[in-house]
Amino acid sequence: MSRIELIHGSCADQVVDAVVNAANSGLWAGGGICGVIFGKAGMRELTDACSKYNTPLNDGDAVITPAFKLTNAKAIIHAVGPNFAVTPSAFEELFKAYYNSLTVLKDNGYHSISFPLISSGIFGGGLPNPAGESTRQCLKAYKLFVQDYPDYDIDVKLCAFGQSEMIQAQKEFENL
Repeated sequence: MSRIELIHGSCADQVVDAVVNAANSGLWAGGGICGVIFGKAGMRELTDACSKYNTPLNDGDAVITPAFKLTNAKAIIHAVGPNFAVTPSAFEELFKAYYNSLTVLKDNGYHSISFPLISSGIFGGGLPNPAGESTRQCLKAYKLFVQDYPDYDIDVKLCAFGQSEMIQAQKEFENL
């Protein structure tokens, strides 16, 4: 039975098959959760694995690497969220970042995943409520995935790191 839950904490700390990195199109180590994941997995190892992909990736793309030294997961899925400061109406691309991550999860035989709120930090741009929008798109992607693959059970943990993000994400979960 598939399920989705909201966690107040870091996606990098969850015990899951795959942790999602809010990646940039070049798959370089960045700030925020991206920097945390690169640090925990091993900067050199993860940089080498990411360099094997033909970049830049498109907004909404998702690719997978081993988790290396990130001992609470088997893999890292790198999902490229849109930068709303550059593309202010990229809601479909944000949805695809979540949905494509779930597809990569399934294609690799994994069942549990932890997401950060993709495109809700520095990539949130001028959105009035980036955490709420990211949560909305995650819920939409989860619902479609479960509809498209009813016989493939997944356990999704959507992680809101900050208190204000958690409050905004909870409001979206209440609307579910």
